[in-house]
Amino acid sequence: MLESSWPLLSLLIWMPILGGVLILLLGDQQQALGRLIALGVSLATFLFSLLLITGFEAGTAAMQFVELRPWVEALGVNYHLGVDGISMPLVVLTTFSTVLVVIAGWNRIAYRPGLYMACFLIMEGIVVGVFSALDAILFYVFWEAVLVPMFLIIGIWGGQNRIYATIKFFLYTFIGSVLMLVALIYLQFQAGSFGILDMYGLNLPLSVQVWLFIAFLLAFAIKVPMWPVHTWLPDAHVQAPTGGSVILAAIMLKIGGYGFVRFSLPITPGASLELDWLMILLSLVAVVYIGLVAMMQEDMKKLIAYSSIAHMGFVTLGFFIVFQVVVNAGESGALLALGGGMVQMISHGFISAAMFLCVGVLYDRMHTRMISEYGGVTHRMPVFAGLFVLFAMANAGLPGTSGFVGEFMVILAAFQANFWYAFFAGLTLILGAAYTLWMVKRVMYGPVGNEKVGALKDVDGREKLVLGVLAVAVLWLGLYPGPLIEIMEPSLEGLLQHVVAGSGLN
Repeated sequence: MLESSWPLLSLLIWMPILGGVLILLLGDQQQALGRLIALGVSLATFLFSLLLITGFEAGTAAMQFVELRPWVEALGVNYHLGVDGISMPLVVLTTFSTVLVVIAGWNRIAYRPGLYMACFLIMEGIVVGVFSALDAILFYVFWEAVLVPMFLIIGIWGGQNRIYATIKFFLYTFIGSVLMLVALIYLQFQAGSFGILDMYGLNLPLSVQVWLFIAFLLAFAIKVPMWPVHTWLPDAHVQAPTGGSVILAAIMLKIGGYGFVRFSLPITPGASLELDWLMILLSLVAVVYIGLVAMMQEDMKKLIAYSSIAHMGFVTLGFFIVFQVVVNAGESGALLALGGGMVQMISHGFISAAMFLCVGVLYDRMHTRMISEYGGVTHRMPVFAGLFVLFAMANAGLPGTSGFVGEFMVILAAFQANFWYAFFAGLTLILGAAYTLWMVKRVMYGPVGNEKVGALKDVDGREKLVLGVLAVAVLWLGLYPGPLIEIMEPSLEGLLQHVVAGSGLN
């Protein structure tokens, strides 16, 4: 582990949290100042997070920017932070997305805007804590704390059925998390430490690994979310305000995928091998069945929510075909699968954020998300229509966009595992194009279908900035994914070697 000379990760965690608390203390009487603080803090946090990239030592799988201090000494719990090539890009994605959410909601929230901004800042710090925690209890505290600001965001600024959606979201995620806590406590007794890296060295019986794997699966699968524990997500997305949907899709779903590579694969490699068929099956169901469900949606937000579930199916597919790829094609193919899953997580963060922000732009003007209420938007909003089509094509996996890279890597790896895995995974390129183009055609093109559409005004400077930045990110990752893959590769290689050795495949 490479210790940090100064607490950069702590700064990225606590600066936005304290900024959120300061906005709360100012109250609703200082709304303008609260917005400025939110923008300044989120922008500063993002700029500081770029130091993780410039100071990152490539070519090593070791944890970097490590901080280690006693926390609850009586229980052996430490304040232990660090990032590697797996977690560092997710931290930067979190800080990047938060800036965009703050700008996007600048003058769109009329009710208690200070509390709204504070919730997003506090959530930013907590999610950075999830991705950088190296102590299991610290990880669990951050993992659970994420529920609080998201609960408030949906419950206060959500739609008519926000209470139902909020309670459903809370119950699903909380129940799975309790089982994860039991598993972490058991691992502490075995390892003598709550250190996550210490748990990697355990040689547990297969029967024990299976129970631990199931406990982790319930927690992480709900967050991803995987079929059949996905039903909370469409309700949460539909009821959440635009910023809530952006953070939910771009960031919160990623902590479930991150959990699989940080806990399930390295701590229970034998069980991961034993149950890889189950994970592959659930992933392919998400890709195919949920893609078909997305085609039936009349609400733009619901369609994008279901497409998120389908695209996250590629993440878990990439993570759990590694064993069969190793047997058939060696570790290079398995590394392609892991890398594809990670690239897909980052790409989905850009694309899903952009899609939900586009729906927010339309909703702010029309106050409806129903596809049938639109038509001919491109005649009134040509700049917006161009951006919307770009993001829709990326969502469908168009080559040259970020949506293509991760999916293509996973499909290539799937061919090396089993032809039918690749066949069913590849159906997403057809299904994704079908439901995305259907939405684009009915919303953007044809005659103006509503008199309100005829009065629409194109995107303003603030909206152009937010969507333009995301457009650059989608194209950059689609055309030049090399730097991201190079950062992740050593850590993924280390993970793969540990998993292969622990599962007994070598």
